Amino acid sequence: MKTMLGTLLLGLLLVAAPAFAANVDGDWSGSLDTDNGPVQLSYTFKADGAKLSGTTTGPDGAKLTIKNGKVDGDNISFTVDVDMGGNAMTLNYKGLVSADGIAMTLDFQGMPVKFNLKRAAKQT
Repeated sequence: MKTMLGTLLLGLLLVAAPAFAANVDGDWSGSLDTDNGPVQLSYTFKADGAKLSGTTTGPDGAKLTIKNGKVDGDNISFTVDVDMGGNAMTLNYKGLVSADGIAMTLDFQGMPVKFNLKRAAKQT
């Protein structure tokens, strides 16, 4: 009986886990400090259970599709393919979603680059 109850409780927790995921849906913005000054960043995220999709803006202003997106509680991860002066590159991102924003880490050629995102103001 205890095994059956334990199994039932575990099953309920697994089913309810996506309900505890952070609300990442919507538009987010921030900036990244570089040697050439700050670079403005923007992202649009949409979570569907454990799957994350969306877009970001590339260096040339074009919309880039977020790939391999995952949501795990308050953690998100995804990749973005970019063209850096004729060189194709895949950028890996990880983020921790909180009530105040998303603390992001970009893996750029093995070096972690940290920046923060805030919810973008709604356009009226």
